Amino acid sequence: MSDTKPGMVHHEEVDQQYLERRKLKPSAGWILLAAMGVGAVISGDFFGWHFGLKYGFRAMAIATVAMATMYFCMVYTIAELSACLPHAGGFFSFTRNAFGPLGGFICGLTDTIEYVLTPAVVVTAISGYLTLLMYEGSGEQAPFWVVLSIWVCAYLFFVGINIRGASLTLRMGLVITALAAAVLVTFYAGALASDSFDFQAALNTEPEQGGAFPISGIFAALPFAIWFYLAIEQLPLAAEESENAATDMPRALVVAMFILFVLSILTLVINAGVGEGARELIRNAPDNFARKAPLAYGIREVFGGGWFSKGLVVLAVSGLVASFHATVYAYGRVLFALSRAGYIPRWLSLTGKNRTPYLALLSGAVVGLGCATLIELFSGEGASVGAVLLNMAVFGAVISYAMVMASYIKLRISRPDLERPYKSPLGIPGAALGLLLSVIALVSTFLDVEYRPGVYGVAIFLGAGIIYFLVYSRHHLVANAPEEEVALISQAKDKLSG
Repeated sequence: MSDTKPGMVHHEEVDQQYLERRKLKPSAGWILLAAMGVGAVISGDFFGWHFGLKYGFRAMAIATVAMATMYFCMVYTIAELSACLPHAGGFFSFTRNAFGPLGGFICGLTDTIEYVLTPAVVVTAISGYLTLLMYEGSGEQAPFWVVLSIWVCAYLFFVGINIRGASLTLRMGLVITALAAAVLVTFYAGALASDSFDFQAALNTEPEQGGAFPISGIFAALPFAIWFYLAIEQLPLAAEESENAATDMPRALVVAMFILFVLSILTLVINAGVGEGARELIRNAPDNFARKAPLAYGIREVFGGGWFSKGLVVLAVSGLVASFHATVYAYGRVLFALSRAGYIPRWLSLTGKNRTPYLALLSGAVVGLGCATLIELFSGEGASVGAVLLNMAVFGAVISYAMVMASYIKLRISRPDLERPYKSPLGIPGAALGLLLSVIALVSTFLDVEYRPGVYGVAIFLGAGIIYFLVYSRHHLVANAPEEEVALISQAKDKLSG
């Protein structure tokens, strides 16, 4: 082993066997990647967004358009970055090249927070839909052991599929995502073709002062508007498993984002405008299944309580499953990349005979399941475990968004020689706008007092991670891990040219 000491970090060169035991298998074209992008996010149309309606429909609508703008800026930004830096680290790789090891580690850690907590949010929604079907009409609430059993089974099944192989994971994701999209389209068509939809019902949570709404309501609704799009940025994590990342990744990202934008607008307007409207979706009562399963409530209002309606509700779980399945994949890849490069314990990046990071997948499941369980057991009576976890995931996500768009700007200026097979049509101005919106969204996560403890907890974890890096992992980085190797080569070129 030979050692190098550029700046504050210490690198080690590992042998080829180390990298062979941490190797992924290319198995995805742009269609599978686009399906994964839509699938990772589509649960946002089934659960989570509706919590923002308590600030008023208009506030939520403005927040949704603002966050869609931020995501379009980011999608074009990362489309360019993923084409020129196609590594499994995704955002971690981009920020590592722009801001060095500490910057890369911070962004990788916030990505980890987002991707580990997002499946935990989704699994609470899955249990909400399933217990609705199990206990419907009984007047009883599902005991916690039933809810916990659903969570554990979901993690075991989908972590198992991810361990079996990326090809199976992506192909199954395509089928589940198509099914989820079909459920949404059926709901939209049924609502618009019948007299079930009334736009005025969507406005019944508006403030009474002449229809005015406070600016603070828009800011407070931002984290829930983000839920319509959160996790599409995981696609660059599949770069090493893409057949041709330079062309497939940009196409998949852009196509997926346009699909998600259309779905988000239709869901916001139509789901909030059926039955008792927005008021019912946010009514905080133990027997209010609309708050636990908003799309299921909408389906029932449109199609009645017969077999067709119940069948659609069963199929609606596929939307939640699609996102759960895809985000389990995501946390496995970001933990894999951080571990392979030595930022977190190296044993987490072992891939085994299936070429999948099985230890990273299992570890993330334990943490996510533990967070959901603790919040369920110790949160206040009126708090929603899903909403608390959602805010925590968004907090981690928007930090990484700000960092990656700042990375894009820096690399455009400092690395004009970097080969860019795809260039963002929005360029630096688009990244700057996205950066501004992401900082605003970050501030918004602190506005609701109910969710602050969870955000503070994430901030403490982030601080502890930085201490771990400064004390330990910066002395044990792997020089020939792909993300590190590219950055070190670039650093050496800069020294020679200087």
